[in-house]
Amino acid sequence: MNASIRKIVIVGGGTAGWMTAAGLSAMLNGLGVDITLIESAEIGTVGVGEATVPHIRHYNARLGLDEADFMKRTQATYKLGIEFRDWGRPGETYIHPFGAYGQPIGGVAFHQHWLRARMAGGLAEPIEAYSLPVMAAFAGKFVPPAADPRSLGSTYNYAYQFDAALYALYLREYAEARGVVRTEGKVVSVQQRGEDGFVTDVTLEGDRAIEGDLFIDCSGFRGLLIEGALKAGYDDWTPWLPCDRAVAVPCESVEPAKPLTRASADAFGWRWRIPLQHRVGNGYVYCSSFIADDAAADVLLAKLDGKPQADPRVLRFVTGRRKRQWSKNVVAIGLSSGFLEPLESTSIHLIQVAITTLLELFPHRGFDPADQDEYNRVMDLEFERIRDFLVLHYYANQRDNSDFWRDRRDKPIPDSLAEKMALWRERGVVAAYKDGFFKEPSWVAVYLGQNIMPGGYDPLVEAIDPARSAQALAEAKAAVSRTVQAMPAHEDFLRAFIAGRTRA
Repeated sequence: MNASIRKIVIVGGGTAGWMTAAGLSAMLNGLGVDITLIESAEIGTVGVGEATVPHIRHYNARLGLDEADFMKRTQATYKLGIEFRDWGRPGETYIHPFGAYGQPIGGVAFHQHWLRARMAGGLAEPIEAYSLPVMAAFAGKFVPPAADPRSLGSTYNYAYQFDAALYALYLREYAEARGVVRTEGKVVSVQQRGEDGFVTDVTLEGDRAIEGDLFIDCSGFRGLLIEGALKAGYDDWTPWLPCDRAVAVPCESVEPAKPLTRASADAFGWRWRIPLQHRVGNGYVYCSSFIADDAAADVLLAKLDGKPQADPRVLRFVTGRRKRQWSKNVVAIGLSSGFLEPLESTSIHLIQVAITTLLELFPHRGFDPADQDEYNRVMDLEFERIRDFLVLHYYANQRDNSDFWRDRRDKPIPDSLAEKMALWRERGVVAAYKDGFFKEPSWVAVYLGQNIMPGGYDPLVEAIDPARSAQALAEAKAAVSRTVQAMPAHEDFLRAFIAGRTRA
């Protein structure tokens, strides 16, 4: 049965639901597809995912959103990377930037030349000194990347930090303007076809039935359709990522917002700090086997920069993913598909990848199993690659002040991560994944930031005269310093950009 999909039902709102509704309504416009989103004002959303990665810019651009309007409406700030405090040794800080460390020299990666110079002695400069986004973030500076690929200003990217609840409202307005119908109500039952288990409709309180061809499960951790009805199963990754709680609270701003998210290691997990235009988002991700919820909330409140604006809210989760994120005629997007803690701001990215992949494999009413298999393969890899990168942060710690951190250092890691680390330790090679989100600069940032130094370097570096390498290193550092000095303060640029575009 190859008839076209005519009715899509999205169960759940929040960031996942409205990103899905906006993305589908934009791409399926004119195809005669009705989209209904069911949500209940009585059911809260997680709503703490405020930091993003650069891919969100492509999603917003695909919708045709104006950046200044988006930033004004969502109270957004810019983001050049993530600052990690105390993850290697207590007192140490590094930034995982959205950009490169220098440029290749003689066709060999810049960090390989840095490694040779470092091992030869006499080079005191940390790798961060050669990264424009790192030094700009530390200085609280920002301008968009340059368009000229020959310019140093083109060697980085940026993302946003925004109010997730405001973003959902913004996308709701966008989606409803393109025909998406929002239905208020709680789903009380799910009906399935007897012969194959496909979902036919969901029933809301008051016995109202909503029929559909394709159902998108954005119901959060509950997985109302994908797990509650279809029993897709769950891969539990707690042995690798044991943090199972987060307590979150916003607070007042006490200083100009820098273009970076902060992740500070704490005794039994880590704390996030995300500066927005109107407030700062804060949270403590921790393992409940080591600290109680009330104690974690006390730690978070004691370490806030400003006055709290709400009571702490505790979230419970299990890291992992659904065994099948697309099963029959149900696709799970957002927290219903799985959860990886927000250490690298990937939650919204996974929503975006799910939407994009679904559109690339958009089904007919026959629901070819090949489409589902390919979707699940792509999403499984995305989850696994991100999982490995998150595990690296915990495993590569030298903290010795709690059983939690010693336990993380001593526990086995996924084979796929162990293989990558072995290549790095030999001669600084970052093995490229065929599929996967984090590229070479990301791995270099964490390896070196957490003191995982390789034993050697790429032998191809020896084809380049050391004096030439040294001169290139010095010129790169000087160019970064000059460029950052000339950049405006992040908040000055942000205010001028929003005001100028609004007047226009």
